[in-house]
Amino acid sequence: MNVPKISAPILRFFRRIVRGYFRRHFHAVRIQGAERFVSDGGPLIIYANHSSWWDPMVSILLADTLMPTLRHYAPMDAEALRRYPILKRLGIFPIEMKTMRGAAQFLRLGEAILQQGGALWVTPEGRFTDARQRPLLFKPGLAALANRMAKRSGRCTLIPLAIEYPFWNERLPDTLLYVGSAVQVSNASNLEEVQGQLIAGLESAMNTLKELAVSRDASRFATLLGGRSGTGGFYALGQRIKAFVQRRPYQAEHTSTAKPEVVGE
Repeated sequence: MNVPKISAPILRFFRRIVRGYFRRHFHAVRIQGAERFVSDGGPLIIYANHSSWWDPMVSILLADTLMPTLRHYAPMDAEALRRYPILKRLGIFPIEMKTMRGAAQFLRLGEAILQQGGALWVTPEGRFTDARQRPLLFKPGLAALANRMAKRSGRCTLIPLAIEYPFWNERLPDTLLYVGSAVQVSNASNLEEVQGQLIAGLESAMNTLKELAVSRDASRFATLLGGRSGTGGFYALGQRIKAFVQRRPYQAEHTSTAKPEVVGE
């Protein structure tokens, strides 16, 4: 099966758009565990919870910032993808949901992508779900693909990614990301065992991110991308002028916080 063709110019253009979107609509994009977001040269799948329209934008931002040399692909519901045809030029391919034909298509195309050195992004719940929902319920396709690749290549690495979008102390929300420990699937694993490993890996990552989100402590994260602070508009302009007249630094943030480490820039 032919792997989807990625248009390099369109991808570069779209990555700039995505960065701009996050800068405008979020206070910051913060991450913990970025050092785990690496490829060991074998088949690589990143799998995440799916709570928001923003999730595909997160994958594009992370791919660009932390794994820019790899080619990245992701499945999307065929009906939804028809509304955003430009995404097909970025490595996103259509899958017929809830059909045996769609499941077989995902396995064939996913295997072709991984065999050719591409990284595959998957949301195995197959639908929007709240980040607090437990237990996680995965569609069987991800475990089947990982098991198939492990039997073919000897191993398959899957990285769990937890995502949340909480409001903290600012007008805009933060994007919070936690990269969990990689799940290594071997050629000796069976399908049921793989499914259990994958669910446990993502649940652990999501539980850790929940604790981090509740702490409301930005210093526990590295900043992947800075966004907007303060109220904006005429009030912010007035505060800037006041700070200038009083010869003191202007602070846009509602609360003063320590500046965390910045990654990817």
